[in-house]
Amino acid sequence: MDIIFLVLHVVLSLGIITLVLLQKGAGASAGASFGGGGAGSVFGATGSSNFLSKTTAVFATAFFLNSLFLAYMASHRDLDTGSVMDSLTVPALQVPAPDLIDEIPPPAAESGVQPAAESPVEDDVPPPAGQ
Repeated sequence: MDIIFLVLHVVLSLGIITLVLLQKGAGASAGASFGGGGAGSVFGATGSSNFLSKTTAVFATAFFLNSLFLAYMASHRDLDTGSVMDSLTVPALQVPAPDLIDEIPPPAAESGVQPAAESPVEDDVPPPAGQ
């Protein structure tokens, strides 16, 4: 339904533009280049100006009413104002954190045993570059 009124709005605006350009102005106007002199013989001596001005008034009134209707339709549109975050779901399966308490060795003060300083194994050390 909105599309029909939007298309009507564009047609009315193009009609108003065309009718305004066809009317004779005080100076050289675009109406003369579209054959403004020939249009005077069809509608009579003053008939073309009256016809074009009345038609422009009808188009302008229809354009105004269509604008009000489109503004009314836009203000009463149902919009989803929720956040994108509201549409996210919580995962059904939550993986528990691994139990690391059993793997941590007790502090040295509690056990009474001092940890031995590890010395590097000579097999793991690469030979010097000069050899």
